[in-house]
Amino acid sequence: MQFDQLRRREFITLVGGAAIAWPIEAGAQRSGKLPTIGFLGTNTVSSQREWTDAFLQRLRELGWTEGRNLAIEYRWAEGRLEQSAEIVAELVRLKVDVIVTHSAEPVLAAKRETAVIPIVFPVAADPVGSGLVASLTRPGGNATGLSLQATDAAGKRVEILREVLPGLRRFGIVANIDAPAAVLEMREVQAAASTVGLATATFEIRRTNDIAPAIDALKDSVEALYVVSSPLISTNRYRLGILAVGARLPAMHGFRDHVEAGGLISYGANFPTLFRRGAEYVDKILRGAKPAVLPVEQPTKFDLVINLITAKALGLTIPPMLLARADEVIE
Repeated sequence: MQFDQLRRREFITLVGGAAIAWPIEAGAQRSGKLPTIGFLGTNTVSSQREWTDAFLQRLRELGWTEGRNLAIEYRWAEGRLEQSAEIVAELVRLKVDVIVTHSAEPVLAAKRETAVIPIVFPVAADPVGSGLVASLTRPGGNATGLSLQATDAAGKRVEILREVLPGLRRFGIVANIDAPAAVLEMREVQAAASTVGLATATFEIRRTNDIAPAIDALKDSVEALYVVSSPLISTNRYRLGILAVGARLPAMHGFRDHVEAGGLISYGANFPTLFRRGAEYVDKILRGAKPAVLPVEQPTKFDLVINLITAKALGLTIPPMLLARADEVIE
């Protein structure tokens, strides 16, 4: 009798431990098709590798392995966001189960193309202001994800620029005017500068060929650059880093990747962490959750990254107090 009870308890334990894995495997076997993610990267494969790897790693931790119980259709816009609608239309034709993309333009393109397929954005600068969701607490449609809070961080970046350059009077702003989130951040930067008595000069870009003329036009009239993040900027971050150093302009960025590519300093949300959290949304949706009721979350980690190699090339000495606060120093 005791033996039978023991075996019964062992069976219950075994069933309980397998409960997480069984629905995933069984669902795929019943349908004859693996659950499929349509992954639209706004940049290139290489420039997003760290973010994509973080996303895939978190999926594996949650029980999803590509090729075993999950399929992923990858597409890359390579900074040309005007292609978003065409790429999204293809993913919809493939009948993917969830679309994963980031930045306002691709998410809006996906929302225009489908009101049925769930959309997860690991990164969006201002989801409400850009029209991606109705509210952060209750998105209300077929899209949800994480808010980058890029506009909220703009004032902090201006403060950091002033720490690096105590005599700063005027800085240039480079922004892709075709990116809605970049326009929002540009306005926030202008407002933050005005509040502390700094003048700004803005150069609006739309394509790669606009970047060199922007730096050339600003180099003799400003003392530093504020580079507004966008997929176009990310794809051309090495080009921009070289041009800024060549023009003797210290550059503030929103992403660590841009500082690794030669920018002086960045302050912003940790992108690999955001993509890991994006995977958690995908997991919930593939298990039956509705994006309309999954609240948009905020970043929990902001990184300050400083490139001392670039500082040396520019002849700058970074204040010790700022170095002490840095999350990472490249040297």
